[in-house]
Amino acid sequence: MNRMRLFNKTIVARPRRPSFCATLCASLALLHPLVFPPPAAARLTIEITEGVKDATPIAVVPFGWQGTQARPPQDLGLIIESNLKRSGRFSTLDRRNMVSRPTTADGVNLREWRLLKTDYVVVGRVSANVDGGYLVRAWLINALTGGRLADMRYMARREGFRRLAHQITDIIYEKLTGEPGAFNTRIAYITATAGERKVYHLYVADSDGYNAQSVLRSRSPIMSPTWSPDGRRLAYVSFERRRAQIYAQEIASGQRELLSDLPGINGAPTWSPDGLYLALTLSHGGNADIYLYDMRTKRLRRVTSNSAIDTEPEWAPDGGHILFTSDRGGSPQLYKIPIPGGRAERVTYQGDYNAHGVYSPDGEYIAMEHGIGGRYHIAVQEVATGRLRILTNGALDESPSFAPNGRILLYATHKGNVGVLSAVSVDGGYQQRLDSSDGDVREPSWSPYNQ
Repeated sequence: MNRMRLFNKTIVARPRRPSFCATLCASLALLHPLVFPPPAAARLTIEITEGVKDATPIAVVPFGWQGTQARPPQDLGLIIESNLKRSGRFSTLDRRNMVSRPTTADGVNLREWRLLKTDYVVVGRVSANVDGGYLVRAWLINALTGGRLADMRYMARREGFRRLAHQITDIIYEKLTGEPGAFNTRIAYITATAGERKVYHLYVADSDGYNAQSVLRSRSPIMSPTWSPDGRRLAYVSFERRRAQIYAQEIASGQRELLSDLPGINGAPTWSPDGLYLALTLSHGGNADIYLYDMRTKRLRRVTSNSAIDTEPEWAPDGGHILFTSDRGGSPQLYKIPIPGGRAERVTYQGDYNAHGVYSPDGEYIAMEHGIGGRYHIAVQEVATGRLRILTNGALDESPSFAPNGRILLYATHKGNVGVLSAVSVDGGYQQRLDSSDGDVREPSWSPYNQ
């Protein structure tokens, strides 16, 4: 039996499609009354479902406090500890097992931490400033050698404490792994409430699910959020006028611009690496094809021209070509085509279904929705070798999005009848779930570093 699902930016029937184009167009016409599970909470709760073996042991000591004014609004040490734990790379020491709680590097007794089998120690303190702000000092210490790997000093306001904790964690993570951290980034996602009249929200939150803000509220479906390279805008599809339209919206001001309102399909927006273009799926020419939209001139240029359905464009990190999904070979598979146009080249061959391809920031991997035997998982394919590896084991895992360091993939899946977000490391060794206790969460998109 055909099962209808969001094919990221468009709708298709899978696994069988006797009439792929007819199914697509008919489903888009019926998209407005889509049924979503119960209401969504803005706040996401992270649950680690599978940790990395041989994780690095580290202790994050509660930060000390000096001052007579109100204490800091958040526990910096606890946020840093939670960040490191959810990265999957570190095993954190329970505070209750700490013998002492030094607040400066000079106060760290190396022998004590070695006995606790801790390789690294993070200590710090917060002091009040006369201007009402705070001075934050933090140190990362190698408990085996005594070396001070990082000595950090920051000025902070109350409203910036969580972000500061993410910045400190990024430094710690990079010092110990050699890879950039991605804690001081954001995620965008869609929620939908239940009831007689559904309400859809486009949320932006910190990478750990905190500080969620609704940047768009609508009685009609919202789809396909995608970040601009500078992290200041989101492009998305909205059905608020009972047809698909593509908008770009500034996150800080809420100001938005209507980019495409052509007859038929307006979908799948994705920014070029330089932010000057959007790749789109449009069908005003009679068939779903890939187009480029020039953000400066507002002009369109067609990239693909085929009787098949071409959708879900994704820019290569170097901007030289576009990856896209097409059924031109009989079933949805990934293809790539040079930006100037030309012959499309097939990229995927394994499995019955490969769609929604996204590049890792370094261009070494393509993540995708991979279907085989009626089940749909997140998989990654090495660009150089074509080797494909399945990372998840859900029945309907979709919408992969890379963290800006390329280490983690965020994706949409189900927990019972409720849509949730999950994350998995590129090697498949670590997994976590981001739950919303009140409803359905879909279509995640991880921000770039530049924000």
